[in-house]
Amino acid sequence: MRTLQNIYWLGTKELRSFFRDWVLLGFVVYSFSLAIMAQAQSNSQELHNASIAIVDEDHSELSRRIAAAFLPPYFKTPEYVQERDVDQLMNTGKYTFVIDIPPRFERDVLGGRNPALQVAVDATAMVQAGIGTGYAQQIISTEINNFVARLEDVPAPAVTLSTRIAFNPNVTTAWFTSVMGIINSVTMLAIILAGAAVVREREHGTMDHLLAMPLTPFEIAMSKVWANAVVITGAVGLSLIFIVQKLLGIPIAGSVPLFMCGVMIYLFFATAVGIFLATIARTMPQLGLLYILVALPLNMLSGANTPLESMPPFLRTIMQASPSTHFVSFAQAILYRGAGIDVVWPRFLAVALIGGLFLALAIMRFRSSSAYSG
Repeated sequence: MRTLQNIYWLGTKELRSFFRDWVLLGFVVYSFSLAIMAQAQSNSQELHNASIAIVDEDHSELSRRIAAAFLPPYFKTPEYVQERDVDQLMNTGKYTFVIDIPPRFERDVLGGRNPALQVAVDATAMVQAGIGTGYAQQIISTEINNFVARLEDVPAPAVTLSTRIAFNPNVTTAWFTSVMGIINSVTMLAIILAGAAVVREREHGTMDHLLAMPLTPFEIAMSKVWANAVVITGAVGLSLIFIVQKLLGIPIAGSVPLFMCGVMIYLFFATAVGIFLATIARTMPQLGLLYILVALPLNMLSGANTPLESMPPFLRTIMQASPSTHFVSFAQAILYRGAGIDVVWPRFLAVALIGGLFLALAIMRFRSSSAYSG
């Protein structure tokens, strides 16, 4: 009981110290609010309001049908331009797409002469150019086929392919990036806050005071773990409810309390990483450099940015030993697909076992480092 009391009161000291540190407090608020909003709204991977112009040299019913088929929200309303102005308009970046319909296009289509239609694309708008080219090709082909079928009474195909997208029907990037931004912030802040708490004690000379008191290194380390875990868990919950759901209007399919339980389990690993790095670093700049070497690979290779299936097999196998990989997996299963505890419990168990092992190693390292300092 005395050990638990020491851990509790030391943890409350950490919380008071954190809330008096306006820089760290502002960093946490920013990471779970403005940073999430910026990541969700600025990194769009879908086609939206692409600028398009039409050079109609045919002035036929088919050319008008093609122009009318490009509709919001994927494309802006097409504007008609002259062929002599295309180079200047593309060079100035006014339009991302310019469709040039040549003379006698409708007559050549009906005559079966396979006429060419030019789509000029400004590839400096990389995302829109890559996705929009496929959209434009599909729209043009559909309109031509429908036009020819109507005039020639072509029978409808026997099979119609209907694609249905699960969990994110409109493939909206913000639905993915906002939640993944929270997950990446959990790893980042858990390492930084736990590591900064230890380094700050050492820089201020209070670590020697703690070691001179009837306290064990285990009690000191665990107090920093639970105090920082409480701060981050609260920030995650508030960010999911007020930023993701209410402000951005992004639906959460699964149970938020179940996800929060997983976050608390994962934080034992992430805070342990921070404490472990703090036993190596002697100053905050050193901790920042070590953070870059550890946290960036964990986030980049965890599956939050790219699927694990797209990685080399040996790297995919190695990342199964990282709790961040299992954290991303059960977070996506719960928040995107509405999975329950019956589905995600193996991931919870993997995070708990690996995280507990690393926490034990971090505490052993912290104990030996504290003994050496004493």
